[in-house]
Amino acid sequence: MADKYDSKAGTRIHVPGQQVLRNVAKRADLGLPEGLIAAGYGGQTTAAASPWIGVFDKAINTNPKRDLYLAYIFSTDLTSVTLTLQQGVTELGDKIKNKQPLLAHLRRHAARLSAALPPSLAEEWNHNPALGSGKRPEAYAAASVAARRYEIAAMPSEEELQHDLRVATSLLQRAAAAESAWRAAQDDDDLDVPALPQQRTSSEEGGKASGSTTMGTPTAPPTPVVRPAGFKPRNSSDYIAHITAHQQVKSRKHEELIEDFAAHISKRDYTPNNQHVHPKDLTLQQSDAEQAPASDGPEWLVEVKVVRRGRADAAVREAIGQLREYSYFLYREKKLPAPHLIALFSEDIGVFAPYLEDQGIAAIWQTADGWAGTPTAAAWGMVD
Repeated sequence: MADKYDSKAGTRIHVPGQQVLRNVAKRADLGLPEGLIAAGYGGQTTAAASPWIGVFDKAINTNPKRDLYLAYIFSTDLTSVTLTLQQGVTELGDKIKNKQPLLAHLRRHAARLSAALPPSLAEEWNHNPALGSGKRPEAYAAASVAARRYEIAAMPSEEELQHDLRVATSLLQRAAAAESAWRAAQDDDDLDVPALPQQRTSSEEGGKASGSTTMGTPTAPPTPVVRPAGFKPRNSSDYIAHITAHQQVKSRKHEELIEDFAAHISKRDYTPNNQHVHPKDLTLQQSDAEQAPASDGPEWLVEVKVVRRGRADAAVREAIGQLREYSYFLYREKKLPAPHLIALFSEDIGVFAPYLEDQGIAAIWQTADGWAGTPTAAAWGMVD
């Protein structure tokens, strides 16, 4: 690209640099990790000042105009190329016409997503691209969440480039999970929730008992303090009693998912149990006679979630919260070995699978042909 691309040569099919870009999507020798695809971009009617090659995770996004993807973006002088975790800028640029507000918005969201990345990697990938002048190169630079720059005159080895791409792929998946959760939170904020009556201050309440008067005018009784529904424990034993007694309405699909998984896992040298374990959905013990007795080691704690209306993010958040809560109050507080944690889902959870692995939780989900899951679940021999 650095040798052949010429932004002054136009975008016609015979232009050498444009040919390189157009052929990227057809190449089978790029060594892309599984699930990734690549495509080259050099402009349409006008040649791009900063040509680039997009790398897309098909489970996250394949549209370069929006959302998140990876990109190798060349500087306008073609002396460097930057591997960057990018936000799509085209659709946003159509909405925010003015340059400075657009760049400011992109930088704010990039900082928000960067904060969700592992601190050690975020530090290693904290390069701020300087791609050159012009609206699009500056937008690419502002939209960068994490980046690593390579000088064309001193490119690293193929092995190092492949390693960096794998790391960048992991960063993409983490950022996509964070963005999905952030968008869900924004959606939740838009819900029409009635406002609670304002609580009176002590100065307002002083001398205004129910039925009292001011200047001879009767006053209404003070507005009762409305507290959010829920339970605030005084100590851990109170809380254990609370969650043990808590009643949950389980759908038939939820129970069928447990039954299907129990039938499957019973063939894998594990003994499932959902009797007298409330509020846990399911626990597992190794049934292999050669293993240590169950009481001598940890069991597997399984939280089961039906993904509704495609909202994997909501199901994942609920699973994490309950698994952490139960692990602490029903195991650690009772001086029991900490359980292995499993989140079981009714369908593939996409980018949230590596996120759960990072949280120390194995994920398993039902497929049309059986059961799939994260590496930890596979290592335990629990998936097909």
